Amino acid sequence: MNVKRINDFKIGDKEFFSKTISESDVYLYAGVTGDLAPHHVNADYAKGTRFQERIAHGLLIAGVMSSALTKLVAPGAVTLSHEVFFLAPVYFGDTVYAEVEVKEVDLEKRVLIIRTVVRNQNGVMVLDGSAVEKFPKAAREEKDAR
Repeated sequence: MNVKRINDFKIGDKEFFSKTISESDVYLYAGVTGDLAPHHVNADYAKGTRFQERIAHGLLIAGVMSSALTKLVAPGAVTLSHEVFFLAPVYFGDTVYAEVEVKEVDLEKRVLIIRTVVRNQNGVMVLDGSAVEKFPKAAREEKDAR
């Protein structure tokens, strides 16, 4: 396994991940997290909402984005933070496309600032945000620093 280092990255580096969101995905997420909000799991309730049908959990969609992020920086980095804005609902059967792009490389702090975007199959942006990823010193660098 090739561990990634901060020096491996440049502004503009990108990675992608896509997934079609199923009813099973939503129910599994609800079960794992305990988030049983009715607009996610109750079709009759959801009909009376502004969404008119059940929608996926926003953090489930953030998880799809996280998969693209993992493809970009792992193994090697640890996540310091995520900022996420949910812009539009994701319905059962929607296919979402995550794109992450390096916007800043701070070699001194060993940090990447990454833009995170998820769009649905119609090109509608459903999530916009950013992530901060930190890279540890390489074992050789730590040894040399002593």
